[in-house]
Amino acid sequence: MHDFRERVAVITGGGGGIGAALADAFAARGARIVLADLDEAAMARVAERLTRSGADVLAVPTDVTRLESVHALANAAERRFGAVHIVCNNAGIGTFGQLATATHADWEYTMRVNFWGVVHGIETFVPRLIAQGAGGHVINTASMAGLVGMEWLGVYCASKFAVVGLTEALHRELRPQGIGVSVLCPMLVQTSINENSVRNRPAELRNPGEPVVPPPGALVGSTIAPEEVARRVVRGVERNDLYIFTHREQREILRRRAARQEAMFEPDRW
Repeated sequence: MHDFRERVAVITGGGGGIGAALADAFAARGARIVLADLDEAAMARVAERLTRSGADVLAVPTDVTRLESVHALANAAERRFGAVHIVCNNAGIGTFGQLATATHADWEYTMRVNFWGVVHGIETFVPRLIAQGAGGHVINTASMAGLVGMEWLGVYCASKFAVVGLTEALHRELRPQGIGVSVLCPMLVQTSINENSVRNRPAELRNPGEPVVPPPGALVGSTIAPEEVARRVVRGVERNDLYIFTHREQREILRRRAARQEAMFEPDRW
């Protein structure tokens, strides 16, 4: 997809962070924007800013953990714009802690948002993209933690590894349909994901006591702005890239992982 003019982009988690930056980037290239978020006030602020800049914007309160809510999002987008062409399954939360002490609530909350939120987006929008026969693109937000297991992020890793796997499969399935698929795998980005994850956690899935915070140095790597992530996503869509990376540090980390796997085929080990 090289021309975003008059295309319609749906962005979950569009009330801030990477989602808001994606909305800015696509709108700047002529796309019409559908924002979806659980935080209606934050989403309204993004919509107002985009509208002032001349973008055509629809804001739809959406809970991606509920399939019927994502269906309602798609229906609202089609009523307003007639079709959807770009789907950013971007809504996500962060979960910290050791696997040995993770609660069932940690698992359920994380998978509901990070995994099922993406599944609901695929269930809802992919059949519509195919039926339209006009191409399109799906971007699923995973993480570097979806490619390499990391201490203090075990539950989060499980949810993001699932997103990477299903995106790779979806890429193969939709290629003959002329529909692009990308998985976004950022490292640290300047967002409010940690605060939002605590604030938006349902009461029935909260743990007693204070939220777990990783010790200093547990999360390594440089931190970049959401706008840089959005720039790379737009470029990735234009080039029809499957993987969208954001940090130079990722190259060496992935190289070490591949080397460990390759070593298992050496004669003395095989």
